[in-house]
Amino acid sequence: MILCVAAAAGEDAGEKVRTMTTTSSAPAHTNRLVSATSPYLLQHAHNPVDWYPWGPEALEKARREDKLIFLSIGYSACHWCHVMERESFENESLAKVLNEHFVSIKVDREERPDLDDLYMKATVLYNQGQGGWPMSVFLTPDRKPFFAGTYFPPESRYGRPGFRDVLLKIAEVWKDERPKVLQGADSLTDAVKRYAVVEPGKDLIPHEVVGQCAGMLARAFDPDTGGMSGGGTNKFPPSMAMDLMLRTHRHSQTTTQPQAGLMEAVRTTLDHMAHGGIYDQLGGGIARYSTDVRWLAPHFEKMLYDQALVTGIYLDAYQATHDPLYGRIAREICEYVIGDLQSPEGGYYSTRDADSEGVEGKYYVWSKAEVMAALGARDGELFCSYYDVSEHGNWEEQNILNVPRGADVVAKLNKVSESELAASLAASRVKLLAIRGKRVEPHLDDKVLASWNGFMIASMARAGCVLDEPRFVESARRAAEFVLTRMQKDGRLLRTYRAGKTHTPGYLDDYAFFIEGLINLYEATFDLRWLEEAARLTDVAVKHFRDEKGGFFFGADDAEEVLVRSKDADDGAIPSGNSVMMMNLLRLSAMLDRKAYAGEAEGIMRAFGTRVKDHPASAERMLAAVDYYWSRPTEVVIMSASRGAETAAMLRTVWQTYLPNKVVVGAIGAADAAAAKMIPLLADRKAIDGKPTAYVCENFVCKRPTTSVDELKKMLEEPARGVGR
Repeated sequence: MILCVAAAAGEDAGEKVRTMTTTSSAPAHTNRLVSATSPYLLQHAHNPVDWYPWGPEALEKARREDKLIFLSIGYSACHWCHVMERESFENESLAKVLNEHFVSIKVDREERPDLDDLYMKATVLYNQGQGGWPMSVFLTPDRKPFFAGTYFPPESRYGRPGFRDVLLKIAEVWKDERPKVLQGADSLTDAVKRYAVVEPGKDLIPHEVVGQCAGMLARAFDPDTGGMSGGGTNKFPPSMAMDLMLRTHRHSQTTTQPQAGLMEAVRTTLDHMAHGGIYDQLGGGIARYSTDVRWLAPHFEKMLYDQALVTGIYLDAYQATHDPLYGRIAREICEYVIGDLQSPEGGYYSTRDADSEGVEGKYYVWSKAEVMAALGARDGELFCSYYDVSEHGNWEEQNILNVPRGADVVAKLNKVSESELAASLAASRVKLLAIRGKRVEPHLDDKVLASWNGFMIASMARAGCVLDEPRFVESARRAAEFVLTRMQKDGRLLRTYRAGKTHTPGYLDDYAFFIEGLINLYEATFDLRWLEEAARLTDVAVKHFRDEKGGFFFGADDAEEVLVRSKDADDGAIPSGNSVMMMNLLRLSAMLDRKAYAGEAEGIMRAFGTRVKDHPASAERMLAAVDYYWSRPTEVVIMSASRGAETAAMLRTVWQTYLPNKVVVGAIGAADAAAAKMIPLLADRKAIDGKPTAYVCENFVCKRPTTSVDELKKMLEEPARGVGR
C-alpha cells in the first residue's frame, strides 16, 4: 500500500504554523507558486527553492538550459511532505544546489492525478514496490524518469541517503555519464508504459470471483479488532473489502452454507473503528488511517473521500443489521462534513490536516487535568472512565479519546445507571467540543475537487434516504449544483476550484465519481434533472475517454500529452474511475433501458478481466460492479400522487433494506410522458386507488404491485436466488 512515507520514529517532524494572512515583514523569498490555487503549492510559495508549477514554462526551461527536472509531488495534508519542506526546501544551501543544477517543479497530486499516477508507477517500479509521498522524481528534460524516491532527510540518516548527497551525485552523473542516465530513463519509461497499458481479454469476469475474493479478504482480517494490518503496524478502513463481504454474505443466505463469518468480520471491524481513536469521538469524522493495529492512534488528517467511503459502508451495515451504532456513525460523519468541510457556496472542501501548532494531533488530544478542570469531579471521572482518559495518557503522554468498554460496564464500575451515564457524557461532549473549538485548528485544504465531491454527494444523498434525514439530501443537492454551475466549461467538467478560480480539465475519476453522485441524488429526489445530467456526462465520458479496445483512459483524448495514456482499474485509497464507471453504466442501463451502456460495462470487464482475476484484492470496487452485473438489479418503482406520511413510509422501507443491487425510480405527483419516455420503468405505472404504490421487478419478472409497506418489505428482503444472466 502507498503511504505518506514516514521517517524514523520519534523525530520532531511538526509542520510550522502556516497562515495566509499578511505579516508585518515581507517574506525573504517568493517564487512562481504564489499564483497557484492549490493550498499545497501555496505552502511552498516562499521557499528559497525556485519552484515552478507543472507547465510549458518549466518544461521549456529544462529543454532550453539542458537541465534535469526535480519533480516533487505531494498534498497539503501529507505530514512528511511538510517535514521535507522544513528540512530541505526551506534550507538556503540546499535550495542553492537545486536552483543551480535543476528545474524544480512542485505538483499537488490531488490537482494533477494523471502526473501523480504516472510518476508513482515509476517510483514503485524503481524502488521494487515501495512508493509514497512526498514523491521525489528526477526527470530528463524530455520528462522521462530515471531516479525516484520519497522522503529524503537533508543529511544521511535512518538508512536513507541525504538529499544534498543525492542532488550532487545526480548532477555529477548528468554531467559526466549522460548516456548512462538516458539509457536508464528509457528503460524505466518503457517499464512504466508496459505497466500502464492493459491488453484486453475476451472473457467477462466470472461471478464466482466476487465470493472468492470476499472469502480471501475475510481470512486476512484481524479476528480480534478487524481490518487488515499493513506490515503489522497500521490499518486503513477497509470499506470496499467490507462491501464485497456484505454482498457475498447476502448471496450465501440462499445456500446450504450461509457464510456467517463474513458478517462477523465486518461487524468486528466496524465496531472497533467506531469505538477507536480513528473516529473523532467528539466532533465526528474518520481519520485517514490508524498508526497501530488497535484503531487507537490515527494519522489525524481527515480526507473528504474517506468520509464518503466510510459513510457508505456504515450505511450498508445499518441496512443489513439495523444496528443503531452504524446509523449513528454514518449520521455523525455526514454532520461533520456539513459543519466543517462544506463551503458556504455548496462545494465540499478536500481535507482537514493532521497538524496544528507544529504538532500532529494536538487539536484532538487531552490531558486528564484538562478534562477534569472543564467538567468537574463527577462528570470528569465518568468521562475519563468511558473515554479511556488517564493521568499517564494512552498516546505520547496525552489521551486520544476512545471507547474500550461498553456503557453498561462503565456504569456499573461507577455505580450509576446507564441513563445517568449517557446524560453526563452527552453534556460533557458538548462542553469539551466547545473548548476544542477555541484551539488552533489544523490547516484546511479548501480546494473543491469534482471527483471527491461526486463521492461525497453519492454518500450524502444515500445517507439522507437511509437515515431519513432531508438535510443530508439538501447538502448533496447544493454540492451538485455547485459543480454543475461553477466547475464546467463548454459542457465538460473541470477538476478543481478554489478562491473563485476553476481550472484543469476533468479526468475519468471526475466524471465517474460525479456521475455516481448524480445517480444517487436522482434516486433520493426523483428529480429528473440529476438523471439527465448523469446521462449527458456519461455520453461525454464515452466520447472523450473511451478506449475502442474496452475500458476508459484516465485522461481525455484532447488532454495534455503525457508519456503514456494510462488505463487501469486498480482500487486503492479510492476506487478507480473504470470501476465506478462500470457500475454507473450498469445502473443507467437499467434505469434508462440503454443497452449500449451495458455493452460499455462489458467492455470494461473484458479489458481488465485478466488483471482482476489475477489480483482480485486490488479491484474490490470493480468486483462490486461485477456482482451487480451477474445478479441483475432489483427494479423498484414508487408512484405516489403526493409526498406524505404514507409515501415516506414506503420510501423508508426501500432504503432501510439491504439490497445492494437495485435501481430506484419513481414519480411523486403526475408522471408526465417525458419522464416515462426517459425512464421506461415508469411507463404505465400509477398509484393504485390514490395510494402510494410500489412495483418490484427482478430477473425480468414483476411482482404484484402493492400499496402495503409490510408486503413491500417482504418482497425486498427475500434474497435473490442465483444470477440473472
